[in-house]
Amino acid sequence: MTDHHISASRELLRPVIFGEVLFDRFPDGSAVLGGAPFNVAWHLQAFGMQPLFISSVGADPLGDQVRSAMQAWGMDMAGLQTSAYPTGAVDVRFHNGEPHYNIVPDSAWDFIEAGKLPELPANTLLYHGSLALRQPVSHNAWGQLQQRSGTPRFIDINLRAPWWSTETIGPILAGAQWLKINADELAEIVPQHSDTDSRIRHLFATLPLAWLIITLGEAGALTVSSTGERLQVKPERVTQVVDTVGAGDSFSSVLLLGLLKGWPMEATLRRAQQFASAVVGLRGATTQNRDFYQPFIENWPLA
Repeated sequence: MTDHHISASRELLRPVIFGEVLFDRFPDGSAVLGGAPFNVAWHLQAFGMQPLFISSVGADPLGDQVRSAMQAWGMDMAGLQTSAYPTGAVDVRFHNGEPHYNIVPDSAWDFIEAGKLPELPANTLLYHGSLALRQPVSHNAWGQLQQRSGTPRFIDINLRAPWWSTETIGPILAGAQWLKINADELAEIVPQHSDTDSRIRHLFATLPLAWLIITLGEAGALTVSSTGERLQVKPERVTQVVDTVGAGDSFSSVLLLGLLKGWPMEATLRRAQQFASAVVGLRGATTQNRDFYQPFIENWPLA
């Protein structure tokens, strides 16, 4: 599917978000709803996009909290399964200001069942990462989703040791129209090349990409199109940083928002950076404060 075709049908697309939902547990004892795909779905819901989020939670108090939060936020519950395994959790610690994650294995989101997948909208944009594909049950469910002919895919790589390998990442990336990755991850998945430009050329030569988005931390982000167009955005202002958990996911949510709304890439990048710069002022990746979103809703063309 070409980028031109995507543009022509964009208003008919509904985001389908597949992957983990969990609680990020912080050293101060707080716990915040998270998981990269969940964060993206949460933000898209706040911006009025009505995503279909597909995941699984346990039949436990944390699972009840996830369900209650989603219902209160107005999210579609059709894709949320219940598993015999516990609701996911991640212990977050910080080293020199950067978050490090201990991701609990055998969590409910590892067991998203293909037989329980909801009926999908006729026209979907499928978003997923790589972490939720670490175990065979969820990997099989993802396989059922991505086999739908013509479904465009936005892949947001999140390499978390030891839950990935160079052998498994290639098939996950196959068929991606949009790929978001950070500079370190780019070097890890294309180790045969020694510089960024060579790695970029390799990905465009091996994947049907329309856009590659490379996040650069404090330096912002670089995007490259299949036609060779390059755009770069840097943070516009210094924000009081509480933590950077979920910053990349907030960036992804606005990339998707711009794609679905038909914004020019330059404007989309700028708005994604603005939103990510605000999210680092939160504890964790999500907030239930709707006022947090209001300045963006008022200033962006969302109608």
